[in-house]
Amino acid sequence: MKAEMAEQVSSFPAKYGRVPHLVVILVGDDLGSQTYVRNKAKACDVVGIKNTTIRMPAETPQAALLAKIAELNADPEVDGILVQLPLPRQISEPKVIEAIAQEKDVDGFHPLNTAAMWQKRPNSSYTIPCTPKGIIKLLDEAKVPIEGKKAVVIGRSQIVGLPVSKLLLDRNATVTICHSRTKDLAEITRQADILVVAIGRPKFVTGDMVKEGVAVIDVGMDKDPDTGKLCGDVDFASVEPKASAITPVPGGVGPMTIACLMENTIERFLVKMGAE
Repeated sequence: MKAEMAEQVSSFPAKYGRVPHLVVILVGDDLGSQTYVRNKAKACDVVGIKNTTIRMPAETPQAALLAKIAELNADPEVDGILVQLPLPRQISEPKVIEAIAQEKDVDGFHPLNTAAMWQKRPNSSYTIPCTPKGIIKLLDEAKVPIEGKKAVVIGRSQIVGLPVSKLLLDRNATVTICHSRTKDLAEITRQADILVVAIGRPKFVTGDMVKEGVAVIDVGMDKDPDTGKLCGDVDFASVEPKASAITPVPGGVGPMTIACLMENTIERFLVKMGAE
């Protein structure tokens, strides 16, 4: 994807006079967030997108962050704005997400983008969240059939669980959404042809919870309680032998999410330029 996008972006200066510009705002010094932001900057360099990272101290007042977002909304040279989550406690995440102009919301979290996705508006009119978009691309790339299949999603967040459920529905899967209060969870997961796990609990899904041939997407980024290393929500060692396809952690959904962020930034740029 990055190679294809790099080739695409290389033609933009001649066509449009410039390349897309993504601005990432990082408030505070959360180590995980700093890693994500560095990886996003590296991906921009590979693809040829202009990247600006604005770092603000953890004690930044909400009003100052909103003022910075308003300034970027008004800047015609900025095509995408991303505020790295989570934010410090004094700042309201919903207010920050709503403050970003819908047409510059490359994360796809703005209420109008969410509404457009659920209403099945034409794709160019809204942004699909990066991780759910990447999950569908991973399934397609692995040639996993979606139409008519039973998809089980564990997790109901606005970032992954709910939007990926809608995208799977749009591809004619029969979708079951599970969560912390679901009863007989293993009975449900054993029926899944496609299993998407995004609950933030290390190695939660084990081999006895899945059937032979299942396609597994592990969105988790957890700390293994035994080794202290990075692991997913799926116990890879016990699930992988039964799976027809499975994403590793690290190296699976994370890099795909960043690639889709690059794609979303390019899409917003092209819409602004009247190319779509």
